[in-house]
Amino acid sequence: MSDKLIEVSIYTDGACLGNPGPGGWAAIIYNDTVRTEIAGRDDNTTNNRMEILAAIKGLEAAPEAFNITVYSDSQYLVNTMTKNWKRQKNIDLWDQLDALV
Repeated sequence: MSDKLIEVSIYTDGACLGNPGPGGWAAIIYNDTVRTEIAGRDDNTTNNRMEILAAIKGLEAAPEAFNITVYSDSQYLVNTMTKNWKRQKNIDLWDQLDALV
């Protein structure tokens, strides 16, 4: 029998004051029995970078599971991942995210 959890949900958000400007990201990771909250910041960033970084950090912190669902209010993040929007910026972060999914 596998030690993997069946379901993990990750809720993410990112924001910044100004664009670019100081910003932050957060992720809440839920599984069957545990809720984990993580967050970080950057002194000079963009809103989109914080949105992507929230997903990256959430996936990195999530326990191994058969099904991981990431929830985000970022149209940029969701549509780039699910509708293959063209990636013109933030390639470094998209590469990190791709490696996790």
